[in-house]
Amino acid sequence: MTHPTYAELRPGRTRLVPVRNVQYQLREWGDASLVTPQRPLLVLTHGWMDVGASFQFIVDELARLEGPLRHVVALDWRGFGGSTSGGADAFWFHDYLGDLDTVLDLLAPGAAVDLAGHSMGGNVVMSYAGARPARVRRLVNLEGFGLPESRPEQAPARLSKWLDELKAPAALRSYDSVAEVAARLRRNNPRLPADKAAWLAPHWSQRRADGRWHILGDPAHKLVNPVLYRVEEILAGWRRIQAPVLWVEGADTDVAKFWGNRYPRADFEARLAQVPQVERLLLEDCGHMLHHDQPAAVAARLQTFLA
Repeated sequence: MTHPTYAELRPGRTRLVPVRNVQYQLREWGDASLVTPQRPLLVLTHGWMDVGASFQFIVDELARLEGPLRHVVALDWRGFGGSTSGGADAFWFHDYLGDLDTVLDLLAPGAAVDLAGHSMGGNVVMSYAGARPARVRRLVNLEGFGLPESRPEQAPARLSKWLDELKAPAALRSYDSVAEVAARLRRNNPRLPADKAAWLAPHWSQRRADGRWHILGDPAHKLVNPVLYRVEEILAGWRRIQAPVLWVEGADTDVAKFWGNRYPRADFEARLAQVPQVERLLLEDCGHMLHHDQPAAVAARLQTFLA
């Protein structure tokens, strides 16, 4: 069954740029001529197994509110979407920060930007704003909760598992048609409307020589991370953030689905309390994919927060 495809209000365009040892795909709306001190470049960073095109719905809702007045760039992290992976057989969190720093030097040399990230991207931008506080004017974290605290005694088992996984590389399922990809997106998130899923599917996947549609994510992202998550190191960065922070979450997000009882809500609240300036937004009828579930509500709050 086919569905009507979502019609973009503000179409974007893509361009490829060299970033360290890989080639990055950027999705761009507007250009640098729109940038002013009051309305700097807005950079959007996606989560795990997502792509920059996912932000199209928020960009459209922003344009509906204020017109096409803002220069917006969404990047595909290395090994996702149209960005290459550099031949790596594993991915490291700090590479994302290095890539982001390089992209900002390219797009806004010496200038502060507005920076937003979803999920994994939210974790990246929080760490980046702690390391480079002067580069961020406003910071938006869309459910970048961080990870459960790890313990030193976990290190040997995790390292052993990583070594085993390197010997048997992961794979991602492929699909007969782009319509099957759209259906997969809706199974992952039943709130995603059919027209948006139909639009997103060809951005989230690619038809290859075998005639099948392949997800645009390097399966090496599925490997366990052998590097422990050290909460005190993360919080040392969060405490250095100078920009006002907007924290956004969905009322129906179930974090227990991600981590069980290993990361109690009270632990997250204690972490967020260490960020100097935080505003909060709770969205009803919304799960983890905030930019898909409630793009109009997210855009309305973004417009106010970034003003």
